[in-house]
Amino acid sequence: MAADINEYFSFYGKSDGPRLIILGAVHGNETCGTKAIRQVMAQLDGGTLKLERGRVTFVPVANPLAYQNNRRFGERNLNRMLKPYAEPAVFEDHIANWLCPLLADHDVLLDLHSFQGAGRPFVMVGPENNSGPIEPFQCAEQELALTKILGVQRAVDGWLETYDYGIKRRQAAGESVYALAEQNVQFGVGTTEYMRSQGGYAVTLECGNHLDPEAPAVALQAILNTLSHLGCTADTVAPVPRTMESLRLYDVIDKADAGDTFSREWASFDAITRGQEIGVRVNGEIMRAPEDGYIVFPDDQAGAGDEWFYLAKAHDRFE
Repeated sequence: MAADINEYFSFYGKSDGPRLIILGAVHGNETCGTKAIRQVMAQLDGGTLKLERGRVTFVPVANPLAYQNNRRFGERNLNRMLKPYAEPAVFEDHIANWLCPLLADHDVLLDLHSFQGAGRPFVMVGPENNSGPIEPFQCAEQELALTKILGVQRAVDGWLETYDYGIKRRQAAGESVYALAEQNVQFGVGTTEYMRSQGGYAVTLECGNHLDPEAPAVALQAILNTLSHLGCTADTVAPVPRTMESLRLYDVIDKADAGDTFSREWASFDAITRGQEIGVRVNGEIMRAPEDGYIVFPDDQAGAGDEWFYLAKAHDRFE
């Protein structure tokens, strides 16, 4: 696929119904969704899977430049500051101008990703219903129902609210190490947040490690279950786990200096206990867990001013 080509494929059922869009390779080195999407498209083309209601649109490769180079992004992270651009400056700005109207023309988004470290698949979910200033939302029940049929056992929420909390901390610190773009909560807006802002609902499914041979199967089952759950196909939803671990992000810690180091090798969702040492800053400050919970998205390659790790704690929302 040439880096300047964006492709999507829409399939229509025999009657009206939900408008579902499924994305792969928003980050170019996360290819499990691409593989699963192409499998489902082949089934639809071959007639072994039939769309009964609604419309489903597949975007196998949302970021072709990043995909072509097997990198997370081309010139910037497509899954940050996603919005239409009157004066697009980099490659991902042009993608945003193509992708945002497409998202707005649908009701439901399933965004398929993978992650770098070890760990089990999980799903990122939006906020509870609210009319607040950060991420007003009124489709929490529908999103929760979708979350529970994807086939994974861990759900995480609190993303944009925690991102906003981190911004306020950066602004209060007034340190020049932080980029101006990251001083705006909209920098935390990706595909799912944009979809919710347009009146739809959306989830991000992290299907496993980038290289996990089972990750495409996780993505495939999630697609098929979503189509069935929404009534787009007549197939029955495949059995899914009866229980789901529910976690909520509540804090984000940045690297103040590239030399800040972790005290051990961490993986997302490693348990931490109150007072446990997590890392050490260059100035000798020891970073300790403020309470029992979990470390999420630890990044030992983060630079000065980048997100170093998130903190999460148990919650009962998805039980």
